[in-house]
Order: sequence, then structure tokens, then C-alpha cells
Amino acid sequence: MWIAHDYRTAKCVGDTAIAIGNFDGVHRGHRALLELARREAAALGLSPVALTFEPHPTRVLAPDRSPPRITGADYRLELFAQLGIDGVVVQGFDRGFASMTPEHFAREVLLGLRAKVVVVGENFHFGKDRAGDGEVLKSLGKILGFRVEVLPIIRDGEEILSSSMVRQALASGEIDRASRILGRLADFDGRVVQGDGRGRSIGFATANLRTDVEALPADGVYAVRVRVLSRGAQTYDAVMNLGVRPTFAAGRSIEVHLFDFDQSLYGQLLRVQCVERLRDERRFANVGELVEQIARDITAARESLARHPRSPDAENRP
Repeated sequence: MWIAHDYRTAKCVGDTAIAIGNFDGVHRGHRALLELARREAAALGLSPVALTFEPHPTRVLAPDRSPPRITGADYRLELFAQLGIDGVVVQGFDRGFASMTPEHFAREVLLGLRAKVVVVGENFHFGKDRAGDGEVLKSLGKILGFRVEVLPIIRDGEEILSSSMVRQALASGEIDRASRILGRLADFDGRVVQGDGRGRSIGFATANLRTDVEALPADGVYAVRVRVLSRGAQTYDAVMNLGVRPTFAAGRSIEVHLFDFDQSLYGQLLRVQCVERLRDERRFANVGELVEQIARDITAARESLARHPRSPDAENRP
């Protein structure tokens, strides 16, 4: 899969079917859009391409309303590749790009990417002051020689499958709901950084993670699976504490304790897949009480993970 960071440098091989969106989370609604582009491409002998933006347009146009990021940039690309997308344009977004009129966008960007089919969602807007929508794009396509497919909003029952709903579910600790919208276990990537060693000192060594993902689950203790991406994506059962460590007033952290594992992970990239929320984070009167609770958490996590058996290569795939 080729990747370009500007439409002018994209290496399109032949004409294209382009899916346009921010695709934060690459959830089931996004997948429907991308899969439609892939099907159109297969039927017409085109190359399926995703056009997305970095940073999220609201970070430039309305930073006070910018949503927290669900999926890191590299993982988003990985998910595109899994869906059979041939190329991705991660278009740099700034006020200059935002100032394009809808017609300029269609002529300059879409024709520049050799579009013959363009797939967008029902709530898609583009161009200066968001003046363009799906109907405007259809009209431009008739003039410029590409067909436009506008995909209706995807629902699961009464619930809209959207990035906003994923963020809402994560913020309230509703892991099952977030995973259902995503179409995979709610997950995020993080790199292991140096911690204070307190976990090892009380008998439960943890990996401390740093992540660029902002839409994390609500503070608490979770049963998780951890994939060590830099070691052949080996997967381990684990328990995660996410929060401020109130017993020690030690500040915010993400800590995972891998079961039956005693190797160094410093510097490694991990993918944490959340299976179940076990409890709220809380303050304990002393270290002894905390140690007893951690032991109970480990037992609860093992039981939870046993109820949710692994599906080989399926837990992080769309």
C-alpha cells in the first residue's frame, strides 16, 4: 500500500475509486465506506484509495471543539491496508487547504488523484466554509467526469455508528459498546517507557505506556490482551490500570501487568485490547490493601479473559 502526505505527490497507478473521510477509529461505519470504494474499484478495474486529513480539520478551524483522537496515525494506516485499500493520501490540512472552494477541491484534488468514483458519507462537507456536500459533489462529478456515491448514515439498531459514539462509549467505560461500534476490541497502541518501579517492588511488575491516543477508556481497572507488536505480535493476557494511582498520589499513568511474563519490554510497542472493565480506580488505606486488591483483580481478569476466548488474528482486524 502506498502512502502520500499530499495529493500532488500521490503515486496513483491508473484511475481510482476514492473514499473520503477523517476515519478516526476506522469503525464499522468507516469500513462500510471503504468497502464500497473497494467494491466499486474491483467492478470497474480501478484502484481503491482513501483520502484522509492530518491534523483533523477541527484542530485547525475550531481547536476548542477538536475531538480526542481514537486511533494513532500508524494504526489507522494498518487498518486501511487490512481492508484492501491500495493507497492512502494523508493530506496535510491547514487554512490554505481549507480555503479551497468546492469546485477547486474537485478539480485540483480529485481529478489530480484520477478519480472515477468518489465515495462519501451522508454527513460529508468540504470546501471553504463547508459549502460543499454530497449533492454538490455529485453535480461537480457530472461536469468533471466522476461518479459520486453517498452512503447513508450506518446504524446498529437505534445507535449511529460514528466516531463520536465511540468516544462517548470509551469515556463512560462502556467497553462492549465501543467494541461493537468499532467492530473489533477497543484498542490503542502505546510504547513502554521507564516507570518508577513501584509495581515490581510490591510483586506485580507493570509496563508503563505512553500513547498519542487521546480517547482512552474511563479511568479504572480492565481485563485486557496485550500484543507485543515488535515481537511478532505475540499476545498475552493482562490486567490494566488506567488513572491517577490515588493510593500513592503518583500521577496519571497507563500500566499493564502481563500474566506469566517476566521479560523486559522497555521501548517496545504494545497494542492493548480492552476486553472488560472490572472496577473503578480507588484509593486504598495502605500498600497491603492494594496488594490484596491487585491479586483479586488478576483473578477477575483471568476469569473474564477465559470467558472471552481469543480468535486468532481477529481481535484487531476489521
